[in-house]
Amino acid sequence: MANAEKVTAVAELTERFQNSAGAVLTEYRGLSVAQLRELRGTLGEAATFAVVKNTLTKIAVEQAGLENELAPLLTGPSAVAFVTGDVVETAKGLRDFAKANPFLVIKGGVLDGKALTPAEITKLADVEPREVLLAKLAGAMKATTARAAGAFAALPVQMAQLAEALRAKTEAEGGSPEPAADSAQSSTAEGSTAESSSAEGSSAESSSAESSSPAESGPDDSSPDESGSDESGPAEG
Repeated sequence: MANAEKVTAVAELTERFQNSAGAVLTEYRGLSVAQLRELRGTLGEAATFAVVKNTLTKIAVEQAGLENELAPLLTGPSAVAFVTGDVVETAKGLRDFAKANPFLVIKGGVLDGKALTPAEITKLADVEPREVLLAKLAGAMKATTARAAGAFAALPVQMAQLAEALRAKTEAEGGSPEPAADSAQSSTAEGSTAESSSAEGSSAESSSAESSSPAESGPDDSSPDESGSDESGPAEG
């Protein structure tokens, strides 16, 4: 391969590592061309499967900043599954194909820049697909909404039951609040009647006092008349 071709190949690999959600390194020793074609069909749109040269791939992972995560895995015949879709679907496709074709060996990979061991990739394959998880989440939210609606609908009935329990308890303790209110109104009315009677009594006493007061009298006729008094002058001699 000419140097220009190598430079182009490294640039393409670097771009794939940088733009993919993840990458899984495998060893394909012993797999036929037909089996590799079958594997690509199994992965579908979730990932692209490419046979790579270790020397060029080491340069590409270094330029992509993934040297520590992937460079140690680049030994023997290597192929990379670049994740372009659902990571879980990719892991599931690789795991299932490896079970049916033991020559495919999963060596490890990266997901969002974090290294993954073969065991972690297999565990990732056991996760339910994104569509199933979303459907379960939607179902759980719907069930929660239904329970909340049922609780709100039951509130009026619960309030009525509480009111009835309070009424029964009040009667058991000696009467309902209504008779107590009537008694208070009756006491108020009696107090008003008593005040009215007291006012009438005070009015009667006032009238009696006025009738027993002495009448006004005119000047006393028996008083001596100043004009009738005897005045005597000196005797004439």
